[in-house]
Amino acid sequence: MVTSRNDRIFNTFVVLLLAIVGLLCIVPLLYVVSVSVTPYVEVLKNGGYILFPKQFTFTAYLKIWETAGILRSLQITVFVTIVGTAINLILTLLLAYPLSRKGMPYRNWFLLMIVFTMLFSGGTIPTYLIVKATGLLNSVWALILPSAVWSFNVLIMKSFFEQLPEELFEAARMDGAKELRLLVSIVIPLAIPSIMTVGLFYAVGHWNQFFSAIMYISDRNLRPLQVVVRDLLMQTQKPLDNPDELVPTVTMQMAAIVVASAPIIAVYPFLQKHFTRGMLLGSVKG
Repeated sequence: MVTSRNDRIFNTFVVLLLAIVGLLCIVPLLYVVSVSVTPYVEVLKNGGYILFPKQFTFTAYLKIWETAGILRSLQITVFVTIVGTAINLILTLLLAYPLSRKGMPYRNWFLLMIVFTMLFSGGTIPTYLIVKATGLLNSVWALILPSAVWSFNVLIMKSFFEQLPEELFEAARMDGAKELRLLVSIVIPLAIPSIMTVGLFYAVGHWNQFFSAIMYISDRNLRPLQVVVRDLLMQTQKPLDNPDELVPTVTMQMAAIVVASAPIIAVYPFLQKHFTRGMLLGSVKG
């Protein structure tokens, strides 16, 4: 394929722009990881800025894992993320699918109520009183049930379902399929890319839960990972007996950021594989 001079210039500009954007995203992450594994003396020699450490130490990570409650908080966060995302997806699918069917009675009224919740909310205090009245305080379910459905994600799923060819539903109904069978056998396989995308939004939201945890959870044994990491960052670090293995606040901060961010980042490549597979399953062949 022959490309013109203007096309080559434009493609070069796009590549350079994407490379700059990629560096702007990668350099801060590389800095955080490098400082977390570099002895503090080496960090000071480089003026507090280092990207490629020459010496390595994992003292900061060892100090974090020695902290009481860190493993417990990690287990709670994993539980909330997995169970909460599953509940989110089930409820979102069951709500978005009927709203995507134009023949549903009172469909516009339900859509109006969902959109209304995106514009107006009860506020922090009424939400807290509802969570307290339902007995969810000091329970991991307080981090899951109050945010079981996100209105914006429901509208995303609804819009995707509306784009599916109506001929597929008509053919399945002629074969005797009911609505539940349509949802399980036709809609969900075709909507895998959308489901995985929305599921990633839900999972990241649960993993990063902080405000809900400090508002609903007072039991230290039920604190999720983000709250424990916050407590670590607020602690004043003391020097160790060996000055070469000094663990200052900045090193602990960087190590805590890596511990809190690495698991959810590591999961994304596996989800990306399902994105590609979902696109193939979602293709409509004529």
